[in-house]
Amino acid sequence: MEERLDELSTKDRQELRNIRTLLWGSNDVEQTIFQRWSQGFEFSELEPSALVQCQGGPCAVIAPVQAFLLKILLMDTPGYSFYDLTADKCRTVLIQAICNILMKCKETKYRIVTLRATDDAHEGTPSDVVDAARVNSAETGESPSSPAPGQVPEASDSQPGTWDPDQFHERLTIKDMESIDEVEKFYMENHSLLSGQYGVLLFLYSVLVTKGIENVVQELNDTSEPLIHGTYGYGSQGLINLMLTGRAVAHVWDNDEDVGGLKLRGINQQSDIGFITTMEQMRYCTVGSFYKNPKNPVWVMASETHLSVLFSTEKRLVSPETPSEIARRVFKSYDPEGNNFIPSVVLQDVLCTLDLVSDKEYVDIMRSKLDPENLGIILLNGFMDEFFPQEKRSMPDTFVLWHYNGIPGSNFGNKVKYSRGVAILLESDLKLMCNISNPMLMCLQTKWPNIEVNWQEMRTPSLN
Repeated sequence: MEERLDELSTKDRQELRNIRTLLWGSNDVEQTIFQRWSQGFEFSELEPSALVQCQGGPCAVIAPVQAFLLKILLMDTPGYSFYDLTADKCRTVLIQAICNILMKCKETKYRIVTLRATDDAHEGTPSDVVDAARVNSAETGESPSSPAPGQVPEASDSQPGTWDPDQFHERLTIKDMESIDEVEKFYMENHSLLSGQYGVLLFLYSVLVTKGIENVVQELNDTSEPLIHGTYGYGSQGLINLMLTGRAVAHVWDNDEDVGGLKLRGINQQSDIGFITTMEQMRYCTVGSFYKNPKNPVWVMASETHLSVLFSTEKRLVSPETPSEIARRVFKSYDPEGNNFIPSVVLQDVLCTLDLVSDKEYVDIMRSKLDPENLGIILLNGFMDEFFPQEKRSMPDTFVLWHYNGIPGSNFGNKVKYSRGVAILLESDLKLMCNISNPMLMCLQTKWPNIEVNWQEMRTPSLN
């Protein structure tokens, strides 16, 4: 006989308890924070493919899902107009985006967290679930009954707050699947799990159970703070990285770094989706090339309080780097202040990193040539003219950018809609001044230091 979905093994119960602690902390879950996370995946009325975020907090899940959804639309299914998309197509792409994330997190098998079957007799069953069953029975002429073994109950579509955190966690159960095709089929047949009141949380728990609590803890290194902030409700960098890359590392630089004998883990390969943040302009972190130069022209953008998504249809933004572009990137890695010059003493290191001639005698000659006044610095412009003269760039000078912010109140007219801008990369070796009153430009300049963007109707989109 097939095992019922609501029969959890002792090991699975403990796994869900551990995940609850990892997400929310060891104390009671704050009710207001839980309510803010209690929403489903729903699309905007004005933008068929744009997800709506009802309140602050769950952007750590919603923005990565939106980014993968856009990646699929832009790269995997070219030719679609944003406005030609049907509801069925958007639902299908949403499930594909969710499957993309789960594939990155899979260790042994896919583990989908659902809600255990409930009925009228179950103590604490929300009245809206019972009423929905009665409405359905009235329409079909059938008597209300508990779901059959293996059938997943529909999530409630009522407003957040129907269940408290304890009631929600008591009703969680796990369904194991071997293939991603099985997962996709399951979600297509049980879409209410995603669109219902707890859709975002159920998917988040599925990601963590599929990854495995032990693997998450090992990658985080430090679990002293929960993945969801207990006061403000936002997701940690480790949670964001898990959603984007499948690894719950806490840092955004490339590879691992040794800091005082402690190995701190970063991003270990080029990401499908990029990540840029205003916090880098403020010198709180360093975002590596694996995130800044993703495989697809889609970036999650972070302010101090929120995540949004930047994307473009211009594929040349992520085309392979030319030798000169590699050289610029390496040069700037020795120029952390972004001044477009390096100390002349590190010239040999730069040449060695680029696999150019780096013998001491040759380096001394080049140092004298590139720093004739013996100022102790070498300018980027002189370096590029010497070693990579007149090589064409793969990056276009102008291109269209689009920006998504899922919070209605952060959009014009309180309606979630993509914002369009035309970007221009200025020809200059001088870094543009950072304008702290323009967070959007601050964030963009961490990726393109000399960028200017003319946004539609002169309205700069909000990162918050």
